[in-house]
Amino acid sequence: MGKLTLKTDPKVETVFASYPDIVRDKMQYLRELVIETAEETEGITVLEETLKWGEPSFVTKNGSTLRMDWKEKTPDQYAMYFQCTSRLVDTFRLVFDHKFQYEGKRAIVFHLNQKIPELELKECIKASLIYHKVKEQITLGI
Repeated sequence: MGKLTLKTDPKVETVFASYPDIVRDKMQYLRELVIETAEETEGITVLEETLKWGEPSFVTKNGSTLRMDWKEKTPDQYAMYFQCTSRLVDTFRLVFDHKFQYEGKRAIVFHLNQKIPELELKECIKASLIYHKVKEQITLGI
C-alpha cells in the first residue's frame, strides 16, 4: 500500500495519558490496530487522529469518524464508537454475529479481560475508514 501520513493532534496524547494504566494499554492496542489497518488499506493516504467529544477519534477523506474511549462509569469496559446513522454496526452484527458485544447502532464494547478478535475487528475498522466508498455494498466490502 501507499505511504500513510498520520496527523495527530497533541491533545490526543493527553487523553491517553489520563487513562488508568491497564486501560491505557488496551486503548493503545486499539489505536495501533486503527493505524495498522489504515496503512494496509488501499486509497488511504492521510489518517487524522483528533478528539471528537473529548474522545480519541480517527478521520479519513472517504471514511466515517471512528472514536474510542473508556468511561469511569463503566470501568471494566471500553469501546469503539461508529457513526450511529451509518450501517456500520448493523453490518458488523450481520457479518460477525456474536464475535462482538454491541451497544445499539453505535459501538463495539470490549471487556478489559477479553481477547479481541483482531482480524474481525480490523475488517470493522477498515469498513469505517472507507465507509463512503463501500456504503452501497451489502456487507460494506467485508
